[in-house]
Amino acid sequence: MAINLFKNANIYTPVDNGSPASGKSQSNINHFQNGAIVVENGIITEIGDIDDLIHNRGKNSKIDSHGKLKDAGKTIDCQGHCLIPGFVDPHTHICFAKLRESEFEMRLQGVPYLEILNSGGGILSSVEAVAKASEEELYVNTIKHALSAMKFGTTTLEIKSGYGLDTQNELKMLRTIDLVHKTTPLDIVATFLGAHAIPTAYKQNPDLFIKLLIDEMLPAVKAQGVATYCDVFCEKGVFSIEQGRKVLEAAIELGFKIKIHADEVNDLGGAALAAELCASSADHLLAASDENIEKMSTAGVVATLLPVTAYSLRKPYARARFMIEKNVPVALATDCNPGTSYCESMPFVIGLAVLNMNMTPAQALTAATLNAAYAIGMADRVGSLDVGKQADFLLMEGETPAMLAYHAGISPIASVFKRGEQVFIK
Repeated sequence: MAINLFKNANIYTPVDNGSPASGKSQSNINHFQNGAIVVENGIITEIGDIDDLIHNRGKNSKIDSHGKLKDAGKTIDCQGHCLIPGFVDPHTHICFAKLRESEFEMRLQGVPYLEILNSGGGILSSVEAVAKASEEELYVNTIKHALSAMKFGTTTLEIKSGYGLDTQNELKMLRTIDLVHKTTPLDIVATFLGAHAIPTAYKQNPDLFIKLLIDEMLPAVKAQGVATYCDVFCEKGVFSIEQGRKVLEAAIELGFKIKIHADEVNDLGGAALAAELCASSADHLLAASDENIEKMSTAGVVATLLPVTAYSLRKPYARARFMIEKNVPVALATDCNPGTSYCESMPFVIGLAVLNMNMTPAQALTAATLNAAYAIGMADRVGSLDVGKQADFLLMEGETPAMLAYHAGISPIASVFKRGEQVFIK
């Protein structure tokens, strides 16, 4: 049995009480100034102030009275560095084949995103690129961005399909996502997003595409066994609330968990649909109404907010502080994609959340770890540093998690550990 002791660490971790943290509890952080973590076979078996572990656990502790392991194993001196859980990025589109720099310049010139999409750009241009790419080319591009995210401290992430929009290419994307999961240290949760846009061939009859999604694509994805979640992009010019409800109800019947791209540009009612169907999360929410945010609160739906998208589109940010005050659990994600949020950096996301969304560093840390883990069904394993969970953690430059927002423009992540093994060092 492999045993490691990490000592002399300044540990900050959200408090996991068995459900997503909301309201005042989103600010609850355990702090162990002279912290230690015992890791056995990748799992945390002891965590706390080292003196408390020695004296309170006594002979049950793996740490002796001199602060050393009783059994053979490795001791790592963290030299007083701030230690936090690995980031969980619960909303990404990093399985893509080609960048869309030209669209970035179009948006700078004032062309709205939905206009770009309706003219064949946006998601549809990524669909064309994925169709042309070989599976190997898609894998190389996806693993590059996944490993880049890991260097910024992400140890668990969700990756969506959605640039296929037909059965063959959606399954190709999901196979690629699964291969990245199997060939990197990362835990990856796959989401089927066949309802990401209306393919050109179905523009005049989107309901026929909904029928294809329900009758052919969803069963094929279920049979493949890679995707855990089903997602739908509910927005004007994309999928209506009623169309989204049909897809998600069919997904639920097949055993998928669900989430929704909701109210990004217009208050279409996606947040209310997420509450109605008890979705794991509703994502974006830049335009969500007060009433529908309160419905999410009642239903316990996680609000996954994507500040880099608002930054990139130069739109007002989602109302994180209002949602927290309404007891909605708030998570944060990169939305990494080739069009509206080309960013793998969770530290940048946290910086935007603190400085532009009025979140405190404690709230943002919880949003980027514990609540994000709940948003993708991984909180039993990751998201906080607790006995029984994976030893996924980061050593940072600086004394507190506030450094993530304070030192702008760089990553303060000094090293990344996955299941107690170092997978990146700066």
